[in-house]
Amino acid sequence: MSVMKTSMRNFFAHKGRMALSAIAVMLSVAFVTGTLVFTDTMGTTFDKLFAATSSDVTVSAKGASDSGETQSDNGKPPVMPASVVDKVGGADGVKSAEGTVFTTSVTVVDGDKDSLSPTSGAPTIVGNWNANDARTMKISSGNAPRGPDQIVVDADTADKHDLKLGDAIGVITAVGTHEAKVSGIAEFQVTNPGAAIFYLDTATAQKTLVGETGVYTNVNITAAAGFTDAQVKKSVSAELGGAYKVQTAKEIADANAKDVGEFMGVMKYAMLGFAGIAFLVGIFLIINTFSMLVAQRTREIGLMRAIGSSRGQVNRSVLVEALLLGVFGSILGVAGGVGLAIGLMKLMSATGMNLSTDDLTIAWTTPAVGLLLGIVVTVLAAYVPARRAGKVSPMAALRDAGAPLDAKAGIVRAVIGLLLTGAGGYCLYLAAAADKASEGSMWLGGGVVLSLIGFVVIGPLLAGAVVKVLGAVVLRAFGPVGRMAERNALRNPRRTGATGAALMIGLALVACLSVVGSSMVASATEQLDKTVGTDFIIQSDTGQLITPQAVEAARSAEGVKSLTQYKWTEADFTTPDGKTLEKTAITAADPSYATDLATEVVAGKLPDAYKPDSMSVHEKFAEDHGIELGSKIAVDFRDGSTADLTVRAITSSDVVIDAGAMYTSIDTMAKYVPADKMPLDQLLFASAKDGQDAAAYKSLKDALHDYPQYEVRDQTDYKEALKGQIDQLLNMIYGLLALAIIVAILGVVNTLALSVVERTREIGLMRAIGLSRRQLRRMIRLESVVIALFGALLGLGLGMGWGATAQQLLALEGLKVLDIPWPTIIGVFIGSAFVGLFAALVPAFRAGRMNVLNAIATE
Repeated sequence: MSVMKTSMRNFFAHKGRMALSAIAVMLSVAFVTGTLVFTDTMGTTFDKLFAATSSDVTVSAKGASDSGETQSDNGKPPVMPASVVDKVGGADGVKSAEGTVFTTSVTVVDGDKDSLSPTSGAPTIVGNWNANDARTMKISSGNAPRGPDQIVVDADTADKHDLKLGDAIGVITAVGTHEAKVSGIAEFQVTNPGAAIFYLDTATAQKTLVGETGVYTNVNITAAAGFTDAQVKKSVSAELGGAYKVQTAKEIADANAKDVGEFMGVMKYAMLGFAGIAFLVGIFLIINTFSMLVAQRTREIGLMRAIGSSRGQVNRSVLVEALLLGVFGSILGVAGGVGLAIGLMKLMSATGMNLSTDDLTIAWTTPAVGLLLGIVVTVLAAYVPARRAGKVSPMAALRDAGAPLDAKAGIVRAVIGLLLTGAGGYCLYLAAAADKASEGSMWLGGGVVLSLIGFVVIGPLLAGAVVKVLGAVVLRAFGPVGRMAERNALRNPRRTGATGAALMIGLALVACLSVVGSSMVASATEQLDKTVGTDFIIQSDTGQLITPQAVEAARSAEGVKSLTQYKWTEADFTTPDGKTLEKTAITAADPSYATDLATEVVAGKLPDAYKPDSMSVHEKFAEDHGIELGSKIAVDFRDGSTADLTVRAITSSDVVIDAGAMYTSIDTMAKYVPADKMPLDQLLFASAKDGQDAAAYKSLKDALHDYPQYEVRDQTDYKEALKGQIDQLLNMIYGLLALAIIVAILGVVNTLALSVVERTREIGLMRAIGLSRRQLRRMIRLESVVIALFGALLGLGLGMGWGATAQQLLALEGLKVLDIPWPTIIGVFIGSAFVGLFAALVPAFRAGRMNVLNAIATE
């Protein structure tokens, strides 16, 4: 009981000093809790949607996925004849059967030809208005589509794009472009995760999406009373004889949930990983806080030991304080995490993915995990300071506050740190020297972990040397105040090392990712300059295939000398070694592609691969299957027949663009694949007539104005787009790392604040002999700056080493250019100085307000 009372008294006596540590715990727990609540809520939203939108039993056309989507390479959904509806309607247990047709391979535009598709990545769906959709969609204004000139739009899309009844809508598919006017607006009766949905009448949907009437993509079946979905599925499957895919509502919902769950799992664990980094940084803050509190209470602990307190009681007293801190911070973190999840939902809604707070899901395990994690991490972080407190002897009551550092422990620490750092460096060397990326990645992971731990352990040893150098460069210009700031930073190297290490972790990851991202852009740019000979590249950023109408529009553009089509499909390969490789990718292009992309050839000539019944393979594929020039490969095209193709060229496997591609001509593919099954183009390459580059560029953009889903880019545009994609990814990662950096800043603030308290008498004496308040505040700010720069220097150096090693592994995949983004590195280093200034504002202000006489009188 006395231990608890002592702990409670000390905790509340130093509640101000504990506050920043509690905030660090709170932020870390909030990130974990918020991630779990947010992903669970998204899962609940999608589960409700899938359960509400699925019919009791669904019959899908051949080629449909397990989740019910019916897409194909030719841009048209696979279909079944209308007779299937009548056939399944007579099966046992079927109350009603209704044919539906829908697709997601579609672009919808308004009257100005601006896309109405979501920007969040959610699909655009166009289908026929049917009884199943009428259960989950309610027409709030206007009417259902009643003819070819009418279309219904969902209310969310109408609000976002300010669509009203009578507005013109264009539906662009592989069949063509269908014009209609908004006849109705339908509201979701369930949460819409962001899809844009449009409805046509059945006959118009069939003609627009498929190109013919009397066919459906799905049949929605309602079970009769007294029959389960499984029973109806069994009877319908027997009726159809296995010709089509038959699924219950639960099976479709489970398949959809699996697809969404895979994405959600990646996102959840990525966010939890960044939360873990924040926790790691928070550990340094907590260790520093309790170490300084223990040092400041050395005389007090000595007195406790002198009057009979045992080592264990003192130890437990500190751990109970940590427990109180962990409980307090974790409870606030759990509450903050729920608020964070709601904030993320609002943010997602602003970007087009609507998530309702009505579906907010807080499983009992979520607060339990948050509380357990926060408390355990806090107590474990406080264990070393607590153990140190237990070693304080009764004689310490007769000494000044502050325990001397253990020289022997410092030597052991230095040796262990050097060994770990050396082991990490050796692992990074092995990673850089690896012949295979898979082997090197294992060494890279080990090197990152070991070098990071090594730098953390060796931090106090490095602090002495690095701070002296930084002091000579940065602080000496400030005269005596700068020298005092340097000595304060050097006074306790262990504390400076731990504070700098907290900042080092976040900045090391920033530097590593910056080097990797910059090297990827530089490598890809070099490859583009070396291999891409075409002037313009036309493609969809959302993965939409290029319709025949868009191809013809591009072909008719003025100033265009040639247009190369590029298709992709899958086939079953039977190689000379007798192996059959199912679903192997094969690329079909016009012969001009051989000059549009200067792919390195190791045997034969690439233009020969575009001759009739010919193809190319890449070097690794040839080696694995004993293929030489003149070898024949039996290629069984999907949706087509089997062709015996002769290998006329073997390309290098050591490329970035079109890595692993195997080429044939479009004419060869067309010989074995029916015209209505030919895949649409993935992208187009256009070359301008001599001297007409600018005119052809403008003409292509004008020609494709009615097809906003496609982008026309010259090589400069393409490089910028590539850089923009990588920068967008990096900025998202930097945003997630910001939490760890914020916690590190709190660590600097807390260290300075406790350091000011620790030096109260010293500060009073300096003020008494003439140090002004302004000079005092400057001294503390400079001390903070040098600590921040110390952490930044270690972090950036370590991160660049990681990034350079990672680039060596990427070089094995063709990304051979190492590019150090010096503007970013220098900017982060300078920014760290401002972080130090910011962190010192409050401690410096409090130090400047101290009463001189009271400070001198402090024990």
